[in-house]
Amino acid sequence: MNAQAPLTLETPAEHPFAQFVRILGKGKRGARNLTREEAREAMGMLLDEKTEDTQLGAFLMLLRHKEESPEEMAGFTEAVRERLIAPTLNVDIDWPTYAGKKRHLPWYLLAAKCLAQNGVRIFMHGGGAHTAGRLYSEQLLSELAIPLCRDWQSVEAALDSGHLAFMPLQDWAPQLQRMIDLRNTLGLRSPIHSLARILNPLGARCGLQSIFHPGYQSVHREASGLLGDNSIVVKGDGGEVEINPDTLSHLYGTTAGVSWDEEWPALSSQRHVKPASLEPGHLKALWRGEVEDSYPQLALISTMALALRGLGTPREQAFELAQRYWDNRDKSI
Repeated sequence: MNAQAPLTLETPAEHPFAQFVRILGKGKRGARNLTREEAREAMGMLLDEKTEDTQLGAFLMLLRHKEESPEEMAGFTEAVRERLIAPTLNVDIDWPTYAGKKRHLPWYLLAAKCLAQNGVRIFMHGGGAHTAGRLYSEQLLSELAIPLCRDWQSVEAALDSGHLAFMPLQDWAPQLQRMIDLRNTLGLRSPIHSLARILNPLGARCGLQSIFHPGYQSVHREASGLLGDNSIVVKGDGGEVEINPDTLSHLYGTTAGVSWDEEWPALSSQRHVKPASLEPGHLKALWRGEVEDSYPQLALISTMALALRGLGTPREQAFELAQRYWDNRDKSI
C-alpha cells in the first residue's frame, strides 16, 4: 500500500508574482490595468525567470484577454531594455518583422534593401516561423542577400558595410522568444508579439511598427511616446511594415513626445488581384528588373516613403526620393 502524502497544515507563502496575476484576473469589477511600475516589475521577473510556467501562461493570456494599455507596454519595454546588453550603434530605422505574410510576398524586404543601398541604416529583427501558412523574413534572407547576424558584432559589421542587418530575437532576448514560441501551446498569440515591435533595442532614430488589429495602433503610438521614442505605427499588410497601396493608410506618429497623424490615400484606383500562391523567386525577379508588376512596385515604393517619412522627410518628397532610389538601385543580387 502506498504511503499517503502528509496533510498541508500551514498556509504556504504566496509567490511574489501572484500579485500581478491577481491584478489582471480578479474579475470584471476587481481587475485593472497594471501601472507602468508594476508592468516593469512583472516583466522583470519573467525575464529573470523568477516565475512558474503556470504563472507565465496565465499572465500572458489574461493580458491578451484584457488588451494591453500604453503604460503596461512602456513598463514591459523598460524592463527589457534594462536587461539588454547591446552596443551603442548608429541606426536610422528599427524594423521589426514578426507577423509573416500570407496574401502577398514580403515586398518590404526589397524596400529595406533599396533604402540600405542609399545609406539608410536599418536594423531588422524577427521571431521566426511561429504560425503555419505564412512566409517569414528569416526564410528569405539568404535568397535576397540580407545579412543574418547572430551576435551584435555581426550586426555592427553588417550596418557598416551594407547598412542593413537582421538579428533573430532569440539571440538578443531569448526569454521573449520562448514566450512567443508558446503560441502553439496556448492557442493564441500573446502580447509579446506586440511588445517585440516596440522595443527598438538599439535606439534607432525612428521605429516603424505595424499593428494589424484596429485600436492597437494608438496604444503603441502612446507607449512609444511615453518612452520618448520617435515612431510611426501603421496597419501594414498582413501585420508587417508594408504599405498596402490598394487602401488608405493612416500613420500614427510620435516625434519628441508629440503625437501626429497623417492619412495617405490609396495609390491604385482599383484593388489588385492577390496572387494564387506566393513564389519567393518573384522577389528576386522584380529586384533584377526581369518582370514588371504594379502591386509590389507600389507597395515597396510607399513603404520606402514611410521609412523616409519617419526620418523627417515630408510625404511628397519621400515618395519622390523613394522612386529615385528604386529606379537607380543596384540590381545585382
